[in-house]
Amino acid sequence: MITLNINSNKKVEMIDVTGIIKDKLREAKVENGLLLINVPHTTAAVTINESADPDVRRDMINKINELVPFNDAYKHIEGNSAAHIKSTLYGSSECLMIEKSDLKLGTWQAIYFCEFDGPRQRKMNLKIIENSS
Repeated sequence: MITLNINSNKKVEMIDVTGIIKDKLREAKVENGLLLINVPHTTAAVTINESADPDVRRDMINKINELVPFNDAYKHIEGNSAAHIKSTLYGSSECLMIEKSDLKLGTWQAIYFCEFDGPRQRKMNLKIIENSS
């Protein structure tokens, strides 16, 4: 397993980690297989979405904050219920195919670490499952 250290700088942020993950994949020298990505936090997530236009990330952050506001009479004593809800909606894992030593992402796709309770120091776990055929 490979563990990435992610430092977020804002309360809600989508950090493009595609390059870092591709670097780790190159180091592993895997030709074909699967990449499992897991975020072991209850107030953070991982997603795949467009990377060409930064307005997409801004729109996504604005809309998730609108749908799940920070202050909404939540009962959770720590005061971060909105972050828990957001991370559940986005999800804590992704699975990607590796083909010819590269991730099978669409032309405009990138992998994002989603921070919903920052700024914090976080982890993202990668597991490469090599296919010998």
